[in-house]
Amino acid sequence: MIELDLSGLKCPLPVLRTRKVLRTLEPGATLRVVCTDPLASIDIPNLIRETGDVLEDQQQDGTKLAFVIRKAG
Repeated sequence: MIELDLSGLKCPLPVLRTRKVLRTLEPGATLRVVCTDPLASIDIPNLIRETGDVLEDQQQDGTKLAFVIRKAG
């Protein structure tokens, strides 16, 4: 699993950086994205719907949001 820590970045940077990394992954690979921008709770799931990948998990711990994304085949 690849981990992408985007803590401290504001919209739209978390989505743009997540999209960039997703493009490089092989089908079936997983990516864990951690960020602190509250808008990411809306933006990242929307990105996943656009790309057709799978949002396997979404959690919030205080100000930290974590997403586990599986690259679709």
